[in-house]
Amino acid sequence: MYSIVNTATVFGIDSKLISVEADISEGMPIFEMVGYLSSEVKEAKERVRAALKNEGYTLPVKRITINLSPASIKKTGAGFDLPIAVAILSAIGIINCEKMDKICMLGEISLDGKIQPVNGVLSMVTAAKKNDFEIVIVPKANLLEARLISGITTIGVSKLSEVIEILNEGLFQMEEIPSVNGDFPIETEYDFEMINGQQALRRACEVAISGMHNILMVGPPGAGKSMMAKCIPSILPAMDIEEQMEISKIYSVSGKFDERKGLIKNRPFRSPHHTISAQGLVGGGQYPKPGEISLANKGILFLDELTEFAKSTIEILRQPMEDKEVTISRTAGSFTYPADFVLVAAMNPCSCGYYPDLNKCHCSRLSIQRYMSKISQPLLDRIDICAEAPTLNFSQITSRGKNESSKDIRERVMRCQQIQQERYKDYSFKFNSQIPNSLINKFCNLGHEEAEFMEEMYEKYALTARTYHKVLRVARTIADMDGDDDIRIAHLRESLVYRGLDKKFWEVTI
Repeated sequence: MYSIVNTATVFGIDSKLISVEADISEGMPIFEMVGYLSSEVKEAKERVRAALKNEGYTLPVKRITINLSPASIKKTGAGFDLPIAVAILSAIGIINCEKMDKICMLGEISLDGKIQPVNGVLSMVTAAKKNDFEIVIVPKANLLEARLISGITTIGVSKLSEVIEILNEGLFQMEEIPSVNGDFPIETEYDFEMINGQQALRRACEVAISGMHNILMVGPPGAGKSMMAKCIPSILPAMDIEEQMEISKIYSVSGKFDERKGLIKNRPFRSPHHTISAQGLVGGGQYPKPGEISLANKGILFLDELTEFAKSTIEILRQPMEDKEVTISRTAGSFTYPADFVLVAAMNPCSCGYYPDLNKCHCSRLSIQRYMSKISQPLLDRIDICAEAPTLNFSQITSRGKNESSKDIRERVMRCQQIQQERYKDYSFKFNSQIPNSLINKFCNLGHEEAEFMEEMYEKYALTARTYHKVLRVARTIADMDGDDDIRIAHLRESLVYRGLDKKFWEVTI
C-alpha cells in the first residue's frame, strides 16, 4: 500500500515543495522515517501515532516507511505532521481523494488530533501557487495569512477529523472570513513636529532618507539622537505590493507575522540592543533564521550607542551594507536573506559623552582614540552622512513654536525619490546611495568650476576615492532635493559637511 501527499518546507524566505511518501508493507512492525530530517521532524512519528490513536485509528501491525523527498533538502519544522498523517491514512484506505495530486497541506498535530499553527505559511502558499496546486490545507490559525495569496483555494482546519472529512467528501469550498487586505494608515508614534531645535540634524535626516543614505548621528547624551531616529520612519515613503509581500514573508518565516493586520504596510524599524550577538544581528543558527538586518529590510536598522556593540558584531555589517543581502552557509545548504536597509546609528563623541566641550569632558587623548577605535574606518566609509547633534539650550527645549511636521517632510522626500526612480528606471538600482562607482561620472558629472572646487577639497581634507564618491552621491541627492539637474558648488559644500568622522574632526588639544 502506497500513497503520496504534497507539502512544502521553508528554505531561506522562500519555500520548496516536498513529497511525503508512505509505504505500508509486510514485515517486522516498525515506523521508519527517512529523507534528511531534523530532530523535530523525526519526532513527528510519535505525534502522528498518538493523534491517530486518539482519533480512533489504529496503525496496522506492518512495516511503515515514510520518505520525505527530495532527500537532498534538509527538512525542519513541525509542519510535516499533517501530511505524514494523511499519507498514512491514505495508504491504509481511510482517505480516498481523487484530487490529492492538486492539494498541498501543512500543519503540526497535537496528541489529541488538533492542528496547530506553523511559521512560514505565506511563503509556502506562494510556492504552492507557483507550482500550480489548486488547494492548500492549512491550520485554521494560519488561514488569514494564507488568504493573502489570491488565486488558490485555501482551507483552514482545526482537527485531523476535519481533514479526513474534507478529503473524502470533496468539501473544497472556501469559508467566508473577514478580509485583511484593507488599507491601513501609516502608523507613527513619533513625528518631527515633536522635536525642538536641531535644525541641522533634521536636514541631515531628510537628506539621508531622500537618497536612502546611511547616517551616523554624533552628540552628547540628551541631545535627541534617539528621538530623531524614531521619527525617521514617519518620513519614509509607502511600500509597493511587492515590497509588502517580501517583508511579510520574512516576518512569517521568523514567526513574527501578525496575520490580523494582513500584509505589513509600514516599513520596519528595528532597534536591537547593543548586547545582541552576531547571529542575532545577521541571522543564522543550526537551521538559519533571518536576523535583525533582514527584519529591517526596506526599512530602518537603528543602532543606538554604536560604540557599545561588540566590534566583531558590527563589522559583520560591512558586506550586507554593500550587497543588500546576506548569505549564510550551513551543512543544510546556503540561505540568502534580503538586507536592503538604511542604517541609522547614534553614538557619543567620547566615553563621557561631552567632547569637544572641555568644560565637561575630561577624557584623555588616548581615551578618545581608544573609544573611536571601536568603529573601523571601512565601516565608517559605508556611512554616507555623519551629522552632529549639539546640546540644546534652555530656550530651544522650552520653545512652543510650531515645528515642521513629518507629513511635510515626507512629501518632499517622495518627490525627490520619484526623480531618482525616473532617472534610474533602466538600471538595477533605485536610489542615489546605490550608484555604482562605474556610473558615478554619468550621474554625478561635475562642471568645470565644481571639478576645480572638489580637487581643492580633495587635497585639503585628504579624501580617499571612496569618500570622494560618497560626497558626490550625497551631493546628487541634495541637488535632486533642490530640483536641480546639475550638481552645484553649494550642493558639494553641504555634502562635504556630512563627509564623516575624519582625523581633523577628532583632533584634541588636551
